[in-house]
Amino acid sequence: MIPFNIPPVTGNELTYIRQAIESHKICGDGAFTKKCCAWLEERMNPSKVLLTTSGTSALEMAALLCDIQAGDEVIMPSFTFCSTADAFVQRGAKIVFVDIRPDTLNIDEQKIERAITPKTKAICAVHYAGVACEMDTIMDIARRHNLKVVEDAAQAVCAFYKGKPLGTIGDYGCLSFHETKNFSMGEGGAIVINTGIADFERAEIIREKGTDRSKFLRGQIDKYTWRDYGSSYLPSDLNAAYLWAQLEQADDIQRFRMNVWSVYHDALQELEQKGLVRLPVIPQDCVHNAHMFYMITKSLAERTALIAYLKENGIAAVFHYVPLHTAAAGIKYGRFDGADEFTTSLSERLVRLPFYYGMADSDQAAVIDAVKKFYSGRA
Repeated sequence: MIPFNIPPVTGNELTYIRQAIESHKICGDGAFTKKCCAWLEERMNPSKVLLTTSGTSALEMAALLCDIQAGDEVIMPSFTFCSTADAFVQRGAKIVFVDIRPDTLNIDEQKIERAITPKTKAICAVHYAGVACEMDTIMDIARRHNLKVVEDAAQAVCAFYKGKPLGTIGDYGCLSFHETKNFSMGEGGAIVINTGIADFERAEIIREKGTDRSKFLRGQIDKYTWRDYGSSYLPSDLNAAYLWAQLEQADDIQRFRMNVWSVYHDALQELEQKGLVRLPVIPQDCVHNAHMFYMITKSLAERTALIAYLKENGIAAVFHYVPLHTAAAGIKYGRFDGADEFTTSLSERLVRLPFYYGMADSDQAAVIDAVKKFYSGRA
């Protein structure tokens, strides 16, 4: 079976994990945690970055930093993972879902303003597949209505909008280093703070169970105490050691992934030209990060048949999100504003092909061959 995903491994992971163990410092904020944060901050200068236990944790911290309260409303797309909504629901917010764009599958920036009410507190922009939302428009809306902007950049590390790294444009950016992402620490993430040192210091407190322990460890205070609400959002240095092995070789990993993406795109373009499928769209202002490769089929039935055909031929392909507004929790905690013109239709027709660092050329060729054989004779 050609797997859908294999977590990235570069070769130094075990060496660095061993070094962390031998340092007798395997809890959070050890040497490798600091290396990873420094690397991210260099790429996202002048933003400040903190590693977290997951992308979900980063979103939860962002909701806290936005001071989301019970009864507030947060606008986001329905085509996203449940963590995007969960983080705000935990604070008592009502989620207001709006439709997505048919080209990028990102939130339709033209649908946001009409969804704003006196209760709206924030907009959460999800950069699907590492392709940027239309951030200039979103930021303009947010400024005019005094709203916070959270970028769910879980899939978007090393992707850009008009030259700016995704995660650095809104008030807060949330990254993921889950095993399915371009760079992995198994379970892990990071929060990007774009609002200044005061917010960064509050984020440190939230991340350290509500204490100012980070300042104590830096020698800035002689004892630490409970200062604010918080939780244990600080990952083990063992996880950071695994991640550091990949960040060291990030450019090589990105080049490899971009090549895989380009091979898929070039080989399957003929199917798009025949009107059989639709391939990803990358707007001119966006530099994507080759996080995934997907196709849009003509119908749910066709997608189901394609996934089954690939499975029969030893290839694992998957579909993606069930729209949140159709889920039991989405109905309970949210509402859809306006018409669902594209969200459900596109989600029912999207299929993701196997994609991972180290994927053998022969395996990718087998996937491409199987997809073409499935569509052979179809019109």
